[in-house]
Amino acid sequence: MNNSDKIIIDLCGGTGSWSEPYAVAGYDRRVITLPEQDVRAYRPPRGTWGILAAPPCTEFAVSGARWWALKPPDLLEEALDVVFACLHIIEECIDDLAWWGLENPVGRLFRFIDKYEYTFQPWEYGDPWLKRTCIWGAHTVPVKTPCEKPVAGKGRWRVSLTNHLSPKPTAEQLSNLVKTGMIPPDWIHRLGPCPDRAMLRSITPPGFAMAFYEANK
Repeated sequence: MNNSDKIIIDLCGGTGSWSEPYAVAGYDRRVITLPEQDVRAYRPPRGTWGILAAPPCTEFAVSGARWWALKPPDLLEEALDVVFACLHIIEECIDDLAWWGLENPVGRLFRFIDKYEYTFQPWEYGDPWLKRTCIWGAHTVPVKTPCEKPVAGKGRWRVSLTNHLSPKPTAEQLSNLVKTGMIPPDWIHRLGPCPDRAMLRSITPPGFAMAFYEANK
């Protein structure tokens, strides 16, 4: 089977950073994400080769734990609807799938679905920033190629990426900004308010994306 015959579905894929190596390699990569497509209404094609899923983490990430008790319960219910929609799509395709994976930052999602298979930090795959992420699924675990473990910055301040990024930022841009010292390793936790905040925080580190691809072609 040629790569072009293998369908890769990237659910809630945002910029498509996790599935980008598959697109570059010529796979039939399909990014299912808002505002164009809602996973809750999506019906997957027959013969899907692999599925990646990255449901929004706003209601699950531990970074927002201090606000959980103050939020209306319907926000959590809606977030879970998206997670369960992703899992339902995976279940629909399970007989054809070679592999699947779902990611979310460390938080409370494991309370509502099975416990994650493993966690990783971006620096463990060569991108010198900090964001522990949980991975669920059935796939070969990517081989780690760590760089030096970064140290979080000191002081109370916020990162602004307005002057550093193109209108459509890439994972590589973010990685390079950290490597050159223009933003700190813990930029995700210091990112100030901006229209693209959720999208920027959700971008898959390029080192992990490539390692995942190499392990699950």
